[in-house]
Amino acid sequence: MSAMNWTPLIQTERGSVAECVHFGAVAVVDAQGKLLASAGNPELISFTRSTLKPLQALPFMEGGGAEHFKPEPAQIAMLCASHSGEDRHVAQIDRLLAATGLGYKRLRCGCHTPYFVEFGVKGSGGPYDERHHNCSGKHAGFLAYCVQHRLPLDQHLAPEHPLQQAIAQAVMRVMALRADQVAVGIDGCSAPNYAVPLSGLALAYARLAAGTASPVAGVSLARLSQAMRQHPDLVSGTGRHDEAFMRIGGGDWVSKTGADGVQALGSASRGIGVAIKISDGSRQALTATAVAVLDQLGWLTQAQRQALKPWQAETILSVKGEVVGARRAVFKLQQP
Repeated sequence: MSAMNWTPLIQTERGSVAECVHFGAVAVVDAQGKLLASAGNPELISFTRSTLKPLQALPFMEGGGAEHFKPEPAQIAMLCASHSGEDRHVAQIDRLLAATGLGYKRLRCGCHTPYFVEFGVKGSGGPYDERHHNCSGKHAGFLAYCVQHRLPLDQHLAPEHPLQQAIAQAVMRVMALRADQVAVGIDGCSAPNYAVPLSGLALAYARLAAGTASPVAGVSLARLSQAMRQHPDLVSGTGRHDEAFMRIGGGDWVSKTGADGVQALGSASRGIGVAIKISDGSRQALTATAVAVLDQLGWLTQAQRQALKPWQAETILSVKGEVVGARRAVFKLQQP
């Protein structure tokens, strides 16, 4: 991957010396696919990771899953979640699985220590199982689609399975991409994931946020977006930035993070999507970039700017709490 794809986005300084520079790329696109602004290469090919989840839920929604299983908005939000495995998240997974008549061992996502442990949130002490995996809501949706459409459950994560083929078609349709513009890989949860131009991911989130105003899959995208914005605590978790961004956005922003430095956001009122990739995967650089992008786009009120300060993380502190350095954005969005 050429270094020409990247531009410096966030710099950290200690004393008078620049200590770290985090490179990346940003694309800002409207719901018709017009590139509005960028930093670095907006056509950078990046795996979407968990930002893909709303599109992975699209076959379920378009295939009548909501009418068949009658999930509440909370369960629809879980289809798009990278949740923290808190008790409230596991309870929603149980509800999704109960509707399918299947047990959690059919999820096929594996198990990891839930994120609430990493973020210092009180929760159950285990044992943990597949329901605590951050992707279990997505996988429960996979099972529901297969049950409704009488598709084989064995190997349902294989790229050639009808479910995964339907997802691939949804990705290309919403992102306005051809098959030769999309590369397939396997995500950490064992499901197929797609590497796409950053502008395509931004377009997907412009359309997700625009909902019924989107020219593609509007009704289904609207239901997914509304559920995410109504239940940001289920999409994310306590102390995590997607929940904070959506709450601070006052119901206008839809926000979703992916592993290894990917972030996608959309504004419902503007019908605009943003996609960010940090080359080294730094979480702090990612959130600081996201705040800077929203500010440069003019989306922030003074109150929102203040509320997002913790995610900008402008001040670097010592263990004793003394100011020892700074973190700042070093890019300006460019119009085409």
